[in-house]
Amino acid sequence: MRKLLYIVTILLSCSVNGQIKDSLPNFSEEYFLVKDGDTLMIELNEVALLPKHKFKSRVDANYYFWLRKKVFKAYPYAVLASKRIDSLTVRLSRIPSKRKQRKYVRRVQKYVENELTDQIKKMTKTEGRILVKLIHRQTGKTVFQNIKELRSGWKAFWYNTTANIFSLSLKDEYHPESVNEDYLIEDILQRSFIDEVLIAQIPKLKIDSYTILEEKKGEVNVEEYKKMFAKLRKKRKRKKKSTKKS
Repeated sequence: MRKLLYIVTILLSCSVNGQIKDSLPNFSEEYFLVKDGDTLMIELNEVALLPKHKFKSRVDANYYFWLRKKVFKAYPYAVLASKRIDSLTVRLSRIPSKRKQRKYVRRVQKYVENELTDQIKKMTKTEGRILVKLIHRQTGKTVFQNIKELRSGWKAFWYNTTANIFSLSLKDEYHPESVNEDYLIEDILQRSFIDEVLIAQIPKLKIDSYTILEEKKGEVNVEEYKKMFAKLRKKRKRKKKSTKKS
């Protein structure tokens, strides 16, 4: 009986993780169980518990998982962009000459373009919009601001103008606390980090993710995507009618 109680105690300590912190003393996340004078040290990892999703219907769940795929595709590129900008900033700080700085920026830009252009061209408008927002999340600056600092305001203006042709704005910001799509993106990211589906990179944009997600209590609003697809279906119908007439 004592052996069984000992085994159950260990299993419980491993399963509840964060909750057991309230009942055991804090030893830098190392906890101790004592049996017959023998000490067993257990290191516990923090586990975040998020509210269970509340889908209104199976259709809503399908839209959510559709968006999840889009976030999964865009997030790695946002992480890569953040890493490249960080390394570029460090390198530029070590180059005293502005002329050499501009030369180095052009060289890095060509490298990044070769690295990313083909992949980004394959993105849909939704994926491109998510990428722009996630770059703001990861770097703390909008795409427009990053380009402006690394190149010039004039270049940033034209980059933004070109993006507008594709219904994108490089000035888009990331606000999960107030924008529904951004909230859904943050929800997807945090759950994916917990499940270790995506590797988390600490964002430079200050976000109180868990407070934001807890306040929503798992509610999922995908009405904007339903309307978007409804418009697309109408456009396709009109195109079919026009092609039949011609």
